[in-house]
Amino acid sequence: MTEYTLQVTTGSMLHAGTFDNLYVTLIGSERQSERTQLTSFGLDDKTGKVGTYSVTTFFSLGCLLLLKLEKDPFHESLEKDWFCSTIVVKTPENDEILFPCHRWMSRGEIALLRGGRATKPSEDLHPRLVEQRKKELVQQKLMYKWEKYEDGVSYISNIKDLKALSADISYSFLKAFQFKHIGELISAELNMKNLTDEPWESFEAMKGFSWLKKSPFLDYMFQHWKDNDFYGYQFLNGPNPNVIQRCSKLPSNFPVTEEMVKPFLANGSSLTAEIKKGNIFIIDYKIMDDLPQKLIDGKPAPLTPALCLLYLNPEKKLLPIAIQLGQKPVEETPIFLPSDLESDWLLAKIYVKHADALYSAVIAHLQDTHLLAEVFTMATYRNLPKNHPLYKLLMPHHRYTLHISILARARLHGPGRLLTKFSLGADAITELLRKALSQTTYTSLCLPENIAARGLESIPNFYYRDDALRLWSIINSFVKAVVVFYYPSDSEVSGDSELQEWVNEIFYYGFLGNDNSGIPSSFQTVEELIRFVTMVIFTSSVQHAAVNSPQLDFLGWIPNAPFVLHQPQPTTKGQSSMEAILATLPNKSLSGLQSSLMWRLSEMSDDFVPLGTYPQQRFDEPAVLQMIKDFQAELSSLNVAITKRNSELELPYYYLNPKEIENSVTQ
Repeated sequence: MTEYTLQVTTGSMLHAGTFDNLYVTLIGSERQSERTQLTSFGLDDKTGKVGTYSVTTFFSLGCLLLLKLEKDPFHESLEKDWFCSTIVVKTPENDEILFPCHRWMSRGEIALLRGGRATKPSEDLHPRLVEQRKKELVQQKLMYKWEKYEDGVSYISNIKDLKALSADISYSFLKAFQFKHIGELISAELNMKNLTDEPWESFEAMKGFSWLKKSPFLDYMFQHWKDNDFYGYQFLNGPNPNVIQRCSKLPSNFPVTEEMVKPFLANGSSLTAEIKKGNIFIIDYKIMDDLPQKLIDGKPAPLTPALCLLYLNPEKKLLPIAIQLGQKPVEETPIFLPSDLESDWLLAKIYVKHADALYSAVIAHLQDTHLLAEVFTMATYRNLPKNHPLYKLLMPHHRYTLHISILARARLHGPGRLLTKFSLGADAITELLRKALSQTTYTSLCLPENIAARGLESIPNFYYRDDALRLWSIINSFVKAVVVFYYPSDSEVSGDSELQEWVNEIFYYGFLGNDNSGIPSSFQTVEELIRFVTMVIFTSSVQHAAVNSPQLDFLGWIPNAPFVLHQPQPTTKGQSSMEAILATLPNKSLSGLQSSLMWRLSEMSDDFVPLGTYPQQRFDEPAVLQMIKDFQAELSSLNVAITKRNSELELPYYYLNPKEIENSVTQ
């Protein structure tokens, strides 16, 4: 008799265990074993248990190809799904082969698992493996289908009901419970506050209001939100570090003169001189122009396509020096200056931050991370079988992404959803998404090129850039090691039909086949593949953390970044007052709504998985496992460096500390 020893591991999440019997059939290149019952006694109802079993045959099965796993369809115990993590088979030749499963199994369900080394399609030579590979992709494409969202916007998954989503990619019991619990807390808090549609009486009243969730950062915000240097800091290290760029020439529609800004520059200097030195920066919200306006209480909600000029002074502080609240330089859009009436200057800054808050929510967060991550995830599920090396590499960075995408469409954006209660209606959000996607380029998604294109390589105190570039480099080195291991030559890349279909779907469904975007529709070289996969992982983890994690800190104090304003933008100077500003800011009810949204988006779940952590083992090759360890060591070193730097800063930037970055887009 020939004996195969099996170690069957149950998942570590809540309710993962089972009392049901299991059946295994080993399928080899020569023959297959008998269907063998594995009693659940070794697994019982606990999580993380490992059961050891034996499968005996009269003859060797040859090279193990597949493992067929069945959950007892007729067991008398109460129906309960079981999460199988892995099965390790020890062969009579003392080889140990990992069969990753990582899925929930219902009673009577069958799973056909691949084991051993990750393979490309050309490496599966046995007819049974070729057949199984094709069958798996057919099933995946039937399960995950593209659907047109709106004209000019990236395609989405056609799944609308979370109940239709496979349990393997849905929120865990723990995350779903915590998500629901936070929602109940928020609802209870809002009901208890009984916030009305009245304006705030004073800034002190706003400060004294018990906000839904406290943040240590908010204490700093209360004291400094009006300060010009903190205002400039936010465009570098807040939730939207994506718009600011070095100004090499003033736009023709922003007629700032030397006389206007001379008092705010270094002694004896001029605007022309400072531009040449590279000390002038600009923020332009032209993309907000000509959006459909929403009516609030019968009045159009203001949407301001503002321009803001900033100056890096000799003390290395970035200060706003001129603001125009519109794209047309007409009498009704005067250029506001720091020397204007205090309330005029503050109101102008608030309108800029209003535009920035909407840009941050809809473009930087929703479009450039959530919607793109959904496209990447869908393309992976549809085109890469589970034994493909790229599937194994990318799966940790797709965790929960479809779940949160479906949830966000149901609750956050779309007609009648939460985001539409502020300044942007559903049609304006769609138009903004359409504009943003049409302007998205491959360069803008690849951070080193993005930073260089915006001329931000040397501006000081840009902690987002410093940390994100280091993370890009670390991810790139890891991706390069893994990709080169499986693709030693360019011909291996160009010849991988599954890989080519994967990137082609991303190009077509994610970027609508726009050649001007620079997004590749195919890969010809190893370097092209490395760069693209680096971008996918970076976008789904680091970039999402950079725009999501700071939201409570910077948008939790409503006057600093309001989602809605109640009064038209000022068209003249000298007419404002602090009372007028309070009447312009979100009323009490909408302030509570914005604060609750920031709470929801900033809450970290107990099953948070930080960047570089791979609790589900998919790779079995020792070389790749070592690459993962090296990746984790690099991230750990960066964690130490960032922690040390932050200890010396008045205002720490911790959002891109690797231990604070989630592997994927999950909320």
